[in-house]
Amino acid sequence: MIIGVPKEIKNNEFRVGLVPGGVRALTQAGCRVLIQKSAGEGSGIADADYILAGAEIRETAGDVYDAAGMIVKVKEPLPAEYGLIKPGQILFTYLHLAPAPDLTRALLARDCIAVGYETVQKEDGSLPLLHPMSEVAGRVAPQVGAYYLEKAYGGRGILLGGVPGVERGKVTIVGGGIAGINACKIAVGLGADVAVLDINLNRLAYLDDIFGNKIQTLMANPEHIAQQAAVSDVLIGAVLVPGATAPKLVTRDMVSTMAKGSVVIDISIDQGGCIETSRPTTHQNPVFTVSDVIHYCVTNIPGAVPRTSTYALTNVTLPYALKIAGKGFRQAVLSDPSLAGGVNLYRGSITCEGVSQAMNQQFESIETLLG
Repeated sequence: MIIGVPKEIKNNEFRVGLVPGGVRALTQAGCRVLIQKSAGEGSGIADADYILAGAEIRETAGDVYDAAGMIVKVKEPLPAEYGLIKPGQILFTYLHLAPAPDLTRALLARDCIAVGYETVQKEDGSLPLLHPMSEVAGRVAPQVGAYYLEKAYGGRGILLGGVPGVERGKVTIVGGGIAGINACKIAVGLGADVAVLDINLNRLAYLDDIFGNKIQTLMANPEHIAQQAAVSDVLIGAVLVPGATAPKLVTRDMVSTMAKGSVVIDISIDQGGCIETSRPTTHQNPVFTVSDVIHYCVTNIPGAVPRTSTYALTNVTLPYALKIAGKGFRQAVLSDPSLAGGVNLYRGSITCEGVSQAMNQQFESIETLLG
């Protein structure tokens, strides 16, 4: 199989789909790997590094797409890339299709096979290809909150950890999953007063075991969310329903009760956001204000630390890429239910229930389609 890795073109997206070690593993498995020129530079990987690992450098994204049977990316294709995708081509990347109807329609029209990292799901419910980027986004979020709380950036002028004799800043995290627990680690490390809300009592018990009296755990219901929002200096939304649009748990009215210069960070924005006042932003223009509350809703938060993120992502995506390349798509999917869950679109059909519900279109099982 020919594997293609184009350069990412999303705003300030410096990650890349494969590192040299991944290239070496794929070429040793008998694949050809085509890397677009300078695709890895943002992550500190030179073309020469890829060449030493066995890759072939191509000048343009078109050169990569034209020759490759599988495209390995980081982020969803943008409109400029739609026309490059070929019928039957495997697109292996983060997709987040449920809140993106235009992208979904475009990929359906291209008759491609779209496998989303974020919906590859194991029997225990874990999301192995989303996990490392959720870790990164979660750990970045409190840092971002601390930054924008500074008065020079429009914030309340609060130090999250406080100092002796002065009240600490208050951080509320809605969602205690991978992103939430990592946000909690950093917020606790900064010395903040931290509360975590989740709908899963077992998850709250786990967080209580891990952090003890360093945090407060609360059931995520409207009353508790409203109470915590009103007293929060930083509110982090970290809610995920795999493959589906995120529920709006933090309402506009709740945001309006927050103090002027407080900060909202919506990690869930890739899936539509869990805060009613959120809208997607970029690293170039990361924030806006609603009700005098600063909103940070960057859709590719891990792109801010691309070298860390790229290597962490390849650690988990490479085994699946090797499986697809080695067994072929059909056999790889039929032999691995977790990979089957990652197939969002198959040659004009929607094969992810969350996406079909968001699009109000028919769902078709990938196992049925592959026969």
